[in-house]
Amino acid sequence: MTDLRPEFEQAAEDIQKLGERPDNDTLLKLYALYKQGSEGDVHGQQPGFFDFIGTAKYEAWAKLRGTSGEEARRRYIELVRELLS
Repeated sequence: MTDLRPEFEQAAEDIQKLGERPDNDTLLKLYALYKQGSEGDVHGQQPGFFDFIGTAKYEAWAKLRGTSGEEARRRYIELVRELLS
């Protein structure tokens, strides 16, 4: 397998250049794939009940538990390319 890290980091920079803000579901998917691709499985304490944004991010990342970093990076790159096209 090839190392996708350079493309992954470039995609993380490129996503900042989007003309329009993606919808919330897409933003959560981007967040979760980036975290899984860069840090691995979710860790840390789940945010409190009233931290709606933090809880949504945590849960989106937790859904990817067990996904390899390489797979998460590949999916992140594909999603960014799709959004930029």
